[in-house]
Amino acid sequence: MSDSGSATSSELKRFDSSLGHHLFVADGSRIFDIDAALAAALDDALHGRTTRDASSLLGLDGAERRWIDGNPAAPPPVSAISLNVAQVCNMACGYCYADEGRFGGKARIMPLSVARQTVDRLIEDAAPGAELLLGFMGGEPLLNRALIHEIVPYAVRQGVLTGHRFRFSLTTNATLLTEADAILFREFPFIVQISIDGPPDINDAQRPLRNGQGSYRHVLDGLRLFAQHGRPGQLSARVTITRKSRNLLGILDHLIGLGFDDVGFSLALVSPDPKLAVQVEDFSGLLREMMGCGEKCRSELSVGRSYPFGNFLTALEEIHRGTHRPYPCGAGAAYLSANAEGRLYACHRLVDDDAFLMGDIWRGSDDRVRQRHLERRHVDQMDPCRRCWARYLCGGGSYHEVAKRGRPGCDFIRGWLEYCLMAYTELSAVSPHGLFGRQDGLNAASDIAIFAS
Repeated sequence: MSDSGSATSSELKRFDSSLGHHLFVADGSRIFDIDAALAAALDDALHGRTTRDASSLLGLDGAERRWIDGNPAAPPPVSAISLNVAQVCNMACGYCYADEGRFGGKARIMPLSVARQTVDRLIEDAAPGAELLLGFMGGEPLLNRALIHEIVPYAVRQGVLTGHRFRFSLTTNATLLTEADAILFREFPFIVQISIDGPPDINDAQRPLRNGQGSYRHVLDGLRLFAQHGRPGQLSARVTITRKSRNLLGILDHLIGLGFDDVGFSLALVSPDPKLAVQVEDFSGLLREMMGCGEKCRSELSVGRSYPFGNFLTALEEIHRGTHRPYPCGAGAAYLSANAEGRLYACHRLVDDDAFLMGDIWRGSDDRVRQRHLERRHVDQMDPCRRCWARYLCGGGSYHEVAKRGRPGCDFIRGWLEYCLMAYTELSAVSPHGLFGRQDGLNAASDIAIFAS
């Protein structure tokens, strides 16, 4: 977005909407309406046009209570683990950061004994009575279908014995779905996320099967199975945006038209094919397209219609709750990921990366390693994050992407969040209560995000 009408510091963001002038306070993610005189004075202070600083204009003396004080979090009890049950895939997507699930190693399948021990370890290490989330990842997890069908009821039975309720997540390309799978996902509390990149021409160019054929028609077959046998608690679409992607609104409209409960975009920042990875020069165009999608969603919401654009709705929900966090997600904290042999890593994107190895399912997670992870990656301990007004909404970015690529998209993220702040203030005036909550019964955006990116 343009700098016109906005001013920033590491703690404050001044912005405008059609309703007037506003101030976003980073600590606590708070939004205030302000008058024109204060807005002008803050702009002068934030742009260095006056000797008076913004804090003094607001009557702040530096002694106020902070919601985030710069101290790293202590490792909490683990409440979510994803199982990389099939480190192999039946597809050959050129942008796949996971090397078709192999992560630079050999293809392998998780034994049932490892999955059982992971469930037992999760229960043992969890807080008493905690709700637990078990995810299934790959590669393509349905290549190990028998394990999934065995371990889901096992987890539920063990949870009943120990007073823990289990929820489940599965990320799939949907080309191998069967009637039995659809029934399992209907009968148990599942979030199912399908990877699909748009209409047939776009999807099949980016997501071919290993035999070179397109995958789109197989995804439709999977959706028909859900229509016939019942849907999971939440059915989402994940779209990978490469530097070749165009017309995001057309992609979004198409996938929402297929009946997904949520459609979200994820940028391909890390890819084995540099021709597909999003580059710095792509961000300005992508931001315009993202805001165009946001405008469509905003228009639909303002007249009471559903339009499940996940990136936009999640941002509104985070702003509405006043989300303020010093980390991007629960990776290495309450969430870990187990590889096929049972070693534990910070998240599913960091499987088999020794820099993020955090224990194993037999001895448990290493709290000292997790503590060092949280100390080093607190957003106030990192440059340039500590100087950014958006740091407590962003959290510093994906650990995997930062490790492999750095932070090329900071301006893109700030531009998107500034747009969302403006949209939030205007939508709040239309419907101040209940506008931003999801309609599904499994709304846990922070949990879903850890298995989705």
